[in-house]
Amino acid sequence: MNSKNEVKSYEADFSGTKISFEVGKMGLLADGAVVARYNDSVVLATAVVSKNIKEDIDYFPLTVEFQDKWSATGKISGSRFIKREGRPSELGILRSRMIDRPIRPMFPKGYMNEVQIIVSPLSLDGTIDPAVLGLNAASAALMLTGAPFEGPLGAIRIGRIDNKFVINPTNEQMEASEIDILVAGTKDAITMIEGGAKEIPEDVIAEALEISFKSLQASNKLQEEMSKDQNISAQKYDLKLPDKDAYDSVLKYLESKLGDSIRHKDKIARNLLLAELEDMVVGEFSEKYEEADISAAFEKIIKEEVRRSILEEGIRPDHRKMDEIRPLTSEVGILPRTHGSGLFQRGQTQILSITTLASPSKAQVVESMDQDFNKKFMHHYVDTPASYGETGRLGAGRRAIGHGFLAERAIEAVLPLESEFPYTIRVVSEVLSCNGSSSMGSVCGASLSLMDAGVPIKSHVAGIAMGLMTIDGDLNKKHVILTDIMGAEDFAGDMDFKSAGTRSGVTAIQMDIKVKGLTIDFLREVMKRAHVARMEILDVMDSAIKEPRAELSQYAPRLTTLHINPEKIREVIGKGGEVINKIIADTGVEIDIEDDGTVVVAAVDGKAADEAVAIINGIVAEPEIGKVYDGRVVKIMDFGAFVEFMPGKEGLVHISQIANERVEKVTDVLKEGQEVKVKLTEIDSQGRNNLSIKATLPKDK
Repeated sequence: MNSKNEVKSYEADFSGTKISFEVGKMGLLADGAVVARYNDSVVLATAVVSKNIKEDIDYFPLTVEFQDKWSATGKISGSRFIKREGRPSELGILRSRMIDRPIRPMFPKGYMNEVQIIVSPLSLDGTIDPAVLGLNAASAALMLTGAPFEGPLGAIRIGRIDNKFVINPTNEQMEASEIDILVAGTKDAITMIEGGAKEIPEDVIAEALEISFKSLQASNKLQEEMSKDQNISAQKYDLKLPDKDAYDSVLKYLESKLGDSIRHKDKIARNLLLAELEDMVVGEFSEKYEEADISAAFEKIIKEEVRRSILEEGIRPDHRKMDEIRPLTSEVGILPRTHGSGLFQRGQTQILSITTLASPSKAQVVESMDQDFNKKFMHHYVDTPASYGETGRLGAGRRAIGHGFLAERAIEAVLPLESEFPYTIRVVSEVLSCNGSSSMGSVCGASLSLMDAGVPIKSHVAGIAMGLMTIDGDLNKKHVILTDIMGAEDFAGDMDFKSAGTRSGVTAIQMDIKVKGLTIDFLREVMKRAHVARMEILDVMDSAIKEPRAELSQYAPRLTTLHINPEKIREVIGKGGEVINKIIADTGVEIDIEDDGTVVVAAVDGKAADEAVAIINGIVAEPEIGKVYDGRVVKIMDFGAFVEFMPGKEGLVHISQIANERVEKVTDVLKEGQEVKVKLTEIDSQGRNNLSIKATLPKDK
């Protein structure tokens, strides 16, 4: 960064709104610091690059942290006990991933200097996605570090409202949009895609990508202008590459030993063969080279052989054709007590998805710096070390959260309206085994499970992952598109392009690459092939279950919805919740009450639900003059008795209205707690209810 710390601002038109990058005012000790502004949204991005290689690692040590800053939206956390920003929210994690993924491939292979990017929203007005502004700011900050970052990268979010594309739609506009896609790219090509759609055809998605690519160039040009003006000095660095002598020696040793080891369709057997082969290599060269150099050379050679086999011989690791999907199976209803279950398998990737239905009160409360809502549909992706044939720690990492969100977004487009199906829905996709494309497998499993549970989704949703092999990352040289990539192809390949959707169109899309970018024409071809594959998968899913079951599981709660006068809500709840808690305790149901008077009663037992509904209706019912009620004497007075004739409602039976004959003392006929039939004869001007027992008795002859 320019050591003068002179405050300078650079601005440009960004699809109709001014965007600016300010340098030299904040983050003075960071290697690169940029304050990005868009309307009243302000984001600070800092980048710090270590001067030396980080030893004892075999991956690029880049970390990206998107920080939730509640003050940016003028809010204080609703938590009673914790007001300081703590660990990132799921939304914060997703935004961190969106910024990380397009930046990571823009550094040279073997670059092992630690890079940390921190994105801190300072002010947000809802007119731009903070992840979009943050990604542009992060790229600009990296441009100031002098690190070998092959940017700049621009990013935009695109929507489509009333068949018109909208660049960087506001939060309000996005609610009406049928497309929500974030696109990042260089001046030459697209590097990352992340988003969802409401069953939109591939050609429309491609058009959106094309418009996005053109629109994000304004940010790239502005970053180049800023970098040139700041006169940034290039950082000196070394690349950590496999020792050339070790590489040449290991390559020669493995020359005739790789075929069967790499070309094995079974992941476990393949890994065992490769592990044995690596042990042989280490044993052969341990006295001549460092073990780390031997392992790095071995890994590089394996990747190169997978790529060479596909590009030169047309042979995939499991001998499939380039457009062939691994064997598919689909099953439903395999778990007896869950509300819905689906087992989806593609090759050795196996997903068990389980649906649970609950009352509206079980919705997840989402509270973040810029979003507050109740989440009625949740999809959780759960993998374990065992699913990869390994040992390790349990817990949901960033990858699992990202995969779960992608599948959630894919399914959301086909869910019923809340007014038609008010349940809270949770789907858990358990990854039982993984050999590539487990996130798209969880889309398929979730769809099967939802139909098995009787959730009235519009149609099945299926997902597929597409791959790419190139020569030196150059599409103009020979390249091969792979349908349904397995683990080894993902590991050695240049692209992971995920597409999910129905027969009508795309519902979710995500792309990560290891090359410097992909053209629109190329992406059109990938989407075309993904569409063909999706139709094949949907056929197999339809063979298991073609439409949602007509009835819910006997173990799922039944929801009964009624609407009461909002002014009566207080009476149903009672003082301190006394009334509603008694109904719940007596009947065993769950009761949710909305501010508009919507009451939802949830119960597995239909009789219990009917009983609770009857009680609630009794509480909110208005007294009717002339109607006979079953009442209970609650208080005796000299002049009559007070009788509760409706829940929470009392009236007076005057002594003259107790019996046909004259009554001298009320206690001669009535006692407290006695059940009697009464007729409401009058509601006087003061709202008092006058009752009569006499009016319900047979007349004397």
